[in-house]
Amino acid sequence: MDVKVSGRDTAGGLAIFEQTSRSPGRGTPLHIHPFQDEVFYVLEGEYYFQVGAEKYSLTTGECIFLPRQVPHSWIQVSATGRMTVTFQPAGKLEEFFVALAALKVPPTPEELARIFAAHDMQIVGPPVTRG
Repeated sequence: MDVKVSGRDTAGGLAIFEQTSRSPGRGTPLHIHPFQDEVFYVLEGEYYFQVGAEKYSLTTGECIFLPRQVPHSWIQVSATGRMTVTFQPAGKLEEFFVALAALKVPPTPEELARIFAAHDMQIVGPPVTRG
């Protein structure tokens, strides 16, 4: 995760990250951001998203809007990939990624739920699956 625009630089107005993905078949659990909208723009590779009840396959050059308070999830489909991710407002997402990076071992589901909650997010289900 590479911070392109920090929330500190925008008085919390937005944050932009570039994410390099090297974990095919993995992604995020279905979760809700009560306070942030997100925009994902695929720079390279293929990803599969769930937004509410809808599912979308995105490839290089495509983007998707994930509104606040709508459950969403994504998984990496291709062997590698890169996306920019914009959070508006920035919220606690930078701190969330720092907390995840500090983990020495993968968190248990309960630990992951606590980390999400500490950063104003709520896990509401498993990651999206293709189908």
